[in-house]
Amino acid sequence: ALRELRAQYEALAARNLQAAEDWYRARCARLHERAARSQEAVRASRREAGECRRQLQARLVEMESLRGAHQSLERQLQELEERHNAEAAGLQDTIGQLEDDLRNTKNEMARHLREYQDLLNVKMALDIEIAAYRKLLEGEETLFNMGSGGLPSLNSLPSPTYSFQPRSFSSST
Repeated sequence: ALRELRAQYEALAARNLQAAEDWYRARCARLHERAARSQEAVRASRREAGECRRQLQARLVEMESLRGAHQSLERQLQELEERHNAEAAGLQDTIGQLEDDLRNTKNEMARHLREYQDLLNVKMALDIEIAAYRKLLEGEETLFNMGSGGLPSLNSLPSPTYSFQPRSFSSST
């Protein structure tokens, strides 16, 4: 009976051992399968993380490049603004000088016009005076010619001299 019991016990133990081994193998196979899937997922995650790192590095390099380009453009813009402001200031100075020159030229033209008017007034007064002297001379010549026909002795007299005394003219503009 003990042998039988022992045989049953050993058979039960062998079945349990076989069941445990089957369970263990199935469990290990599932775990190995899960581990393989997990390793593949980890590898895929690592590849993805590496790709993300590369993209991040590329974006950082691109961002630094764009930042440098932005700073360069800002400097160029500032230089252009400074140059433009300097040119505008120079042009304003030139405009101011030209306006001063124009004002001076206008004043000079007005002065020349006044001088011209004064000279024209003097000329007209001299023309009037010359015309008056001509009339006087023609009148005296006529008198002299009329009187010299009967008096030959008067012809030997020296011709009368006329003295010109200029008048001072004041101009009013």
